[in-house]
Amino acid sequence: MENILETHHLSRKYKKQFANYDISLSVKRNTVYGLLGPNGAGKSTLLKSLTGMIRPSSGEIIFDGKSWSRSDLAAIGALIESPPLYDNLTARENLKVRTLLYGLPESRIEEVLEIVALTDTGRKRAGHFSMGMKQRLGIAAALLNHPKLLILDEPTNGLDPIGIGDLRRMIRSFPKQGITVILSSHMLSEVEQTADEIGIIADGRLWYEAPIDDSEDLETLFLEVVKNSNETPMNRQDSGISRRKGRWFR
Repeated sequence: MENILETHHLSRKYKKQFANYDISLSVKRNTVYGLLGPNGAGKSTLLKSLTGMIRPSSGEIIFDGKSWSRSDLAAIGALIESPPLYDNLTARENLKVRTLLYGLPESRIEEVLEIVALTDTGRKRAGHFSMGMKQRLGIAAALLNHPKLLILDEPTNGLDPIGIGDLRRMIRSFPKQGITVILSSHMLSEVEQTADEIGIIADGRLWYEAPIDDSEDLETLFLEVVKNSNETPMNRQDSGISRRKGRWFR
């Protein structure tokens, strides 16, 4: 299957400290890619590099078959950290601001509200929305430009079980609509139920990448990767980690 996104030896350094180090990942088109890692592992830094929010220190990003440029943001939607909403505006008004800003047709507003099941919010202001509704409105904003790639950073944070289930079903529907999803999380069960493929990042490095395997104990695998990352300096070439199914990085 063709990759819509690749990174080649991507690194981001702040002064003397690497937030990301030598990351080479591959995301297949029309799939959900789960980026797993503990808090502080470097997930958000990587996603901000992919969306142009920060500039990588070295390495290359390939998007849709060519080297990434800022013009590619027209085909990428993102929800990183908290949804960027105007609390005093309604759902439709929040989206209208973005259609005017990006020159998108106003008809797209009802289309994305339908996708995220927020068509019945009426005059209710976003500041009075539940956390789940705010997350869905943030995703609606990210979908306005008909993205080929949708990047979601910890989208289930703060959601109750019902909200998590609703969001999971929505994300699973996107590949059938021609939208590839990168979903970052530290919640193993949610990624296991949602993603087609996983990458595990710890201590700023990508250690493992493979399709979801029902026979694999994801928790055991995850803990092994994190333990190994704590024992392996970033510049050490031999990780000494045991081999399993999938693509391991040293």
